Amino acid sequence: MTDLLAIALVFLLAGFVKGVIGLGLPTIAMGLLGLILGPAQAAALLLLPSFVTNMVQMGPPAAAFSMARRLWPMLLGVVVGTALGGWLWGGFGGKLGAVLLGVALIAYGALGLVSWRPAWPARAGLPVGLATGALTAATGVFVLPAVPWLQAQGLGKEGLVRALGVSFTVSTLALGGLLGGAGLLESGLLLASLLALAPALAGQWLGARLRHALSEARFRQVFFLGLAGLGAAIALH
Repeated sequence: MTDLLAIALVFLLAGFVKGVIGLGLPTIAMGLLGLILGPAQAAALLLLPSFVTNMVQMGPPAAAFSMARRLWPMLLGVVVGTALGGWLWGGFGGKLGAVLLGVALIAYGALGLVSWRPAWPARAGLPVGLATGALTAATGVFVLPAVPWLQAQGLGKEGLVRALGVSFTVSTLALGGLLGGAGLLESGLLLASLLALAPALAGQWLGARLRHALSEARFRQVFFLGLAGLGAAIALH
C-alpha cells in the first residue's frame, strides 16, 4: 500500500507539471519511480499514463491530425531512432545518455530564460526525430532534441502544447514497442500502469487550468524553468 500511494503521488505531480508546460511526465516519473523500481519497470509503468495524457493534450482529432501531417518527418525519425537506439544500447537503458540529456536540458532551459533563439530549421525534422528516438531508448524520456526544435517552429503556446502531445504519443508507442520486444511488459506492471492513469489525469487537469491562466510571456518563463529543473533532476538522479 505504501508503494501504491507513492506511485499515485508521483503521477499526480508528473501529470500536474505536464498540464502546465506540456511535458515532464516521463521525466519526473522515471526519476522518482527509480527510487523504488528498476529503470525498465519504471518505463513500463509510465506507458499508459503517458499515452493517455498525451492523447488528451493533442486536443481535437482534426487539429491533432493536421499537426501530425506537419511534423511527419520528425515523427518517422522518432520511431526509427528508437529502434536503432535499442540496437545500439543493447536494449533499453544507457547511463551516459541520461546524464548528457540532463545537462543539455539545463543548458537549454537557462539559455531560453535569457531569450536565446536557436536556429532550428523545419527541414531538420528527420534528424531531430532520429536523435530523440535514440535518447528515448537510452532514458525513457522524449524531450531532446525534439522540444527545442518544436519550440523554434513558431507554434504559439497552445500549438506547442499540441505538437508536444503528438510527438510524445508517437514516442510512447515506440518505447512500448521496444520494451515489448525485449519482454519487459509484464502483466502486473501493465495493471499498475492502468491504476496510475487516474492520478496522472487529475494532475494534468489541474496543471492545464493553471496554464490557461498564464500569459504567453509567463508561459515561456515557466516552460524554460521547467526544462532546466527537469534536466537537473535527470542529471542528479
